[in-house]
Amino acid sequence: MSFSITGITMLMLSIFVIAALGYMLGRINIKGVSLGTAGVFIVALLFGAFFPTLLSGTLTGKVASGEVYNYASNALKIVENMGLILFVTAVGFIAGPNFFGNFKKNFKSYVLLGLVVILAGAATGVGCIFIGRALGETDHAEFTGMIVGLMSGSLTSTPAFSAAKATVAEQYENAVTVGHGIAYLFGVVGVVLFVQIIPKLARADMAKEREKLKIVDTGKKKEYKGKLIDMDPFGFMPFALAAVIGIAVGSVKIANFFSLTTTGGTLITALIFGHFAHFGPINVTPKESTLKVFRELGLMLFLIGAGIAGGINFVKYFKGIYFVYGVAMTVVPMIIGYFFAKYVLKLSLLNNLGSITGGMTSTPALGTLINVSGTEDVASAYAATYPVALIAVVLASQLMISFLS
Repeated sequence: MSFSITGITMLMLSIFVIAALGYMLGRINIKGVSLGTAGVFIVALLFGAFFPTLLSGTLTGKVASGEVYNYASNALKIVENMGLILFVTAVGFIAGPNFFGNFKKNFKSYVLLGLVVILAGAATGVGCIFIGRALGETDHAEFTGMIVGLMSGSLTSTPAFSAAKATVAEQYENAVTVGHGIAYLFGVVGVVLFVQIIPKLARADMAKEREKLKIVDTGKKKEYKGKLIDMDPFGFMPFALAAVIGIAVGSVKIANFFSLTTTGGTLITALIFGHFAHFGPINVTPKESTLKVFRELGLMLFLIGAGIAGGINFVKYFKGIYFVYGVAMTVVPMIIGYFFAKYVLKLSLLNNLGSITGGMTSTPALGTLINVSGTEDVASAYAATYPVALIAVVLASQLMISFLS
């Protein structure tokens, strides 16, 4: 067996170059608003757009039969998924101690807001379908696939994207993929900017808003009376165990068409681990410093993997009107969701915005909101709304394809 490491060396180099430049871009502050970690996504997107063949290198392995495996073709997807697992698992552990008390207190609000956000996005998508047909789109099935792809990109929802591809006829899968890639850029950046701009427009006092988030979790277990056993100094073992169980849970298909996916499975498992903190004498809570590093590292890797691939598709298939449709499907649900949460559900600002990031299934925006708010507690609202939005967006995508194609 012989190997060439050219491809993997270039991949590693590219990741670190993008990370360095992305964080530099994210530090640029204009009137208190910055891209933060989303700057990494912009640089990754540009990298994919201008150097689409740089990573199509030659990391191959030859076996005795002569069969050749091209590992480089899946490298970015591995980077993206590894980052997603690190980020979401860390978020689950961080949110776990307050999640169940917060969820019990605001259960109806989270369910309603998650549904309102997704319904607003789907209704906007349906409106775009009829507008497009009026403007001359003749292949209704292909155009509906495009719009559903745009919706999944606008909501940065991989499960909706996967469900849409599985639902459309095979010849229209590319339309879904193209739509997702076109809308993904603003789907990420739009929500990141939204959670920064709204507190400034509201002239929010973050110290007071953080106080409103504090929850007394009456459902917490009694403290363990004996000495807890740490499996390792940093908590890597419980983190890895939660990720393994979460991936397994997320892989289970319900009614042979719906699953929580890796994101939902790892999030729920880590929430449970974080809530109980220990199982008997075994400590299953990683150190806070470990969780913060994994959260940021995971977000960075996720944005790099998704950004490079998105950049390649963005340039290849970009069409102005499709981008406009995607912007509408990002902005309209956020605005409707924000005002619904504020005036109907009476949620506090940070609970509102945390729920919006969950309703929009926006992993990058949660990272930004944590930095803006100065507290990890906003992750509880994200974690509570996310599963509702996850299920709703998958069902909405499939229904749009079934009835409007």
